[in-house]
This record gives sequence, C-alpha cells and structure tokens, in this order.
Amino acid sequence: MESFIFNALTMIGGLCLFLFGMNLMGDALERRAGSSLRTILEKLTNRPIVGLITGLAVTAVIQSSSATTVMVVGFVNSGLMTLRQSISVIMGANIGTTVTAWILSLAGISSDNFFVALLKPSSFTPILALIGIIFYMFGKSGKKKDTAVILLGFATLMFGMETMSDSVSGLKDSEAFRQLFLLFENPILGVLAGAILTAIIQSSSASLGILQALAATGQITYGAAIPIIMGQNIGTCVTAILSSIGATKNAKRAALVHLSFNVIGTATLLTVFSIIRAVLEPVIFTEGATLMGIAVCHSIFNVLCTVILVPMTGLLEKIAILLIPESKLPETQTELDERLLGTPAIALERCHAMASEMAQMAFDTLKRSLSSLKSYTPELAETVREGEERTDHYEDILGSYLVKLSYKQLSEEENNEVTKLLKMIGDLERISDHSVNIVESAEELAQKNISFTAPAMKEMSVLFEAVEEISELTLNAFLQEDLEIAASVEPLEAVIDGLKETLRTQHIKRLQQGNCSIEAGFVWSDLLTNLERTSDHCSNIAGCLFEMKKTEMNLHETMRNFRSSSREYHDNLLRYAEKYSI
Repeated sequence: MESFIFNALTMIGGLCLFLFGMNLMGDALERRAGSSLRTILEKLTNRPIVGLITGLAVTAVIQSSSATTVMVVGFVNSGLMTLRQSISVIMGANIGTTVTAWILSLAGISSDNFFVALLKPSSFTPILALIGIIFYMFGKSGKKKDTAVILLGFATLMFGMETMSDSVSGLKDSEAFRQLFLLFENPILGVLAGAILTAIIQSSSASLGILQALAATGQITYGAAIPIIMGQNIGTCVTAILSSIGATKNAKRAALVHLSFNVIGTATLLTVFSIIRAVLEPVIFTEGATLMGIAVCHSIFNVLCTVILVPMTGLLEKIAILLIPESKLPETQTELDERLLGTPAIALERCHAMASEMAQMAFDTLKRSLSSLKSYTPELAETVREGEERTDHYEDILGSYLVKLSYKQLSEEENNEVTKLLKMIGDLERISDHSVNIVESAEELAQKNISFTAPAMKEMSVLFEAVEEISELTLNAFLQEDLEIAASVEPLEAVIDGLKETLRTQHIKRLQQGNCSIEAGFVWSDLLTNLERTSDHCSNIAGCLFEMKKTEMNLHETMRNFRSSSREYHDNLLRYAEKYSI
C-alpha cells in the first residue's frame, strides 16, 4: 500500500512536469515561429489541400491541435477565414497532432547498440537541457531565449514522460490493473474513457502521452488502446467548443465542424474496428501495445478520418449551417477577438490590419476637412465628425487590445511592434482631432461670411498642398512599412514649420496694413496651428517607423540623428523648400 501511494505521487509529479513541459515548449515554438504563422495565414486559399497542409504545418509547429482549432475559431470569428477554409485546416490539425506521439514514442527505444540507444530521450535530453540553460542564462536576444525555452520545455516534457513510465512500471504484474484495462476493450467504454480524460486536461497530445506511459507496463492491449485513441479525438473538441461561446455563428459552426468531423470519423472507424475484431479476431488486438505502436495507431486513425471526410467538406459545412442557422437579426462581429491573444503573432497581425484601417480613416478625415475649407457644406462637415468618432473608436479598442497583448509572452520583435502601434494610434487619433478643428474653422468662415484676401488664400493653398503631400507620404509609409517613403516625411515637416512662420509673418503685415480683419486673423491663426500640428503627428509616425526598425525607444534621439547624419534628409529638405516656397 505504501509503495502504491508513493508511485501514485510520482505519477502525479511526472504528469505535472509532462504537461508543464508541453505548454512551455508549445508557447516558445509559437513565439519562435510568429512571422511564419503570419505568412502561412496570408497564403490561405479556398483549396482544401492548401488548408489541410496549413493545419498540419501549424499544429506540427505549435504541438497542439486544440490550440490550432481555437486559433481557427478566432480567425473565423474575426472574419480572417471563411467557414469553408476552416474545415480543411481543422482536418490538417488532426494529422499534425500525431507528430507529438511519434516524439514521445522515442522513450520506448531499447537496444544495446550505442547509436540506437542515443535516440532514447533519456540519453540526449540532458544535453539539450544543458544547451538550453546556457542559451537561457547567457543569451541576450529574444530568439535565443525562445530557443532555450523550447529545449528546456522538451527536456522537461520527456523527463515527465520517463517519470510517469517508471512510476507505473510496477503495475506490469498487477492483475487488478490488467483487469481494469480489459474493461476498455469494450469499444464504447474505451471511447468514453479517452474522451473524458482528454476533455479534462484539454489536450489530446497530453492524454496520448499518458496512454503511452501506461502502455510501458505491457498490460494495455491494442484492443483497449485503439478505442481510447478514438475517444481522445472527441475529447479534444471541448477546447474549441468552449472557445466558441459568445462568438459569431460562423465561429460556432467551425467548432461544430471540428466536433462532427471527429464524431463521424470515430463512429465510422469504430464500426470497422468492431466488425474486424468480431469477424477476424486478429491476434494483434490481444497483444500488449507499445509506445511506437500507439503512435502508429494514432497516425493511421487520423489519416483515415481525413481521407474519408475530405471529400465531404461541403457536407460538413451544410450540417454546421443546418444545426446553427442564420438569425433574422444582423450579427455583431467582434472587431478584435480575444481568442487570438493565445496566438500573439496572429493577434498582432490583426492589430496591424486594424491600425491600417484606422490610418485610412484618419487621413481620409483630414482630406475631407481640407476640402471643406475650399468648398464648405454641412454634409461634408458631418462626414469629418463621423470620421473622427470612428477613429476614436479604433483607438479605444486597439489600445485596450494591445495592452492585453503586451501582457503575453512576446518575442522582442513583437514587443517592439506593440509599442510602435500604441504610439502610432495616438498620433492618428490626434490627426482626426485636428481635422475637426479645421472643419470648425471652415464653419466659422461660412457662418460669419468671413473671407481671406487673395494673397492670403494663395499662401494658404501652398500650405494645404504641403499638408496633403505629407499626409499621403505618411499613410503610404505606414501601410507599406517603407522607410524610404518615411524618410521623405521629416524634411517636409521642417518645411511646413517654416511655412507656418512665414504665413504668420505675412498675416501680421496684412493686419498692420489694414488688409485683414481681426476675426479673419483668429481663424487664420487657428488654421496655421492645426495644420502645423498635423504635420508634427505625421513626423511622429514616420519617426516611429525608424525607431522600431532600429529597436530604439527614444523617438527624438532617433530623428535628431537622422537629421544630422542623413544626406537624403538634406536633399529632400532643399527640394521641398523650393517646391513650397512663397
């Protein structure tokens, strides 16, 4: 009894290390492959084979079909992926998750041959752990630290696996243990056991690892192991179903597709399994399962499920739509889905896409406000205010989301990107605020029937053109992350500063000569201030692009160095000064 208690405690400890190592390694792999995940997503098409390969590749990288499926639910919920695309990705994820079982099966290697014995994890994981801890302690870059965590996570995972196997090794002679697993040769009980265990720990890879550890006793037959493996595929659907709560109907359908795919596949192959066992009574079903044998069964089952159901992609989609029909009321879609926070690289890509929408809105609003000065209408003024409100909304949701994202474990590059976006959305919001101020000046001119003199309008038109150009340059630099375009912004901003002072001086002369009214002068001064500050925010955005590319955090220092050392800056400064001279 005493040895049983200690073995049970050792088993629990091994399981905890195993799950911790798996999560640690998976998170680090995800961070390390961040940009690759974005590239894979961008290349998604409606072709099932492409989606299948995508799901397989992503799951093989992050070592979790549950994480991939939750990611897919988030994509569908955010409108980044259609329901049809998600089906093939989910199928691919089921195949990708088999990689873990093959890695874990290495623990079952037993040979007197030196080179074969080296393949056993207990032989090489200490070396990986040593390399990992050296990288972790002395590596300065985020990528090296992520590599270290991958190695340490893998070593922890395999150590946990070995610990679990050792703790249950004494059960190989236990008749009670053998009788327990004979119960699971009843296919229904086996499926239920696999589904319940996987649903509790929410990882089919982890539950399969537990099964492989128990199989090391030699007491688990293939007749019991195969139904349990089938049940694990159903249990892993719980994670996606929970993640779809509160999501859009299409996201719920994606989770339902995952469930129906595994249930249909399990029902079909379980029927075939039961018929074969009843009719042919193959001897292998009564033999003890090995770690490698379980990995083979797991792979065969998932590949067969996919082969059977790939031609039925359209049917699965119809079933999901039938069970979750469209509602009569329009559905509100989450603009930034918090489910994506579990995949920081993808969440960041979504933030960047929304920031691009915000930039378009802010600069469109600015353009309309400038148009209102040339040809004011109440309708045009209203569109400017609506644009400013929408830009404010973008800043609210993006700012909150980026702060939440910053709490996640991000790579150095991702952390810089979050910082950049947080800075930039503030400048974009201020540009839209100045646009409202400009349209208010246009309203005052129209309502009070104030007009500028012809020379004043000629001077102001030069400033308008300069502001329009700097806004276009800034928008393009932001959307394309183009440093060459961004380099043109700062010298133009310096020219606009000079224009403002020149126009202010000219205005004072007109006042002294009695050619300009005091009321017109107030509006003139407000316009100069708002236009000049708009160009300042454009300069901040361009400077931010430089700052982040150089991984520096001091915007003013970055721009000061650029102005003093760049020949390109001085060439552009002369060109713009000549172009916008008065």
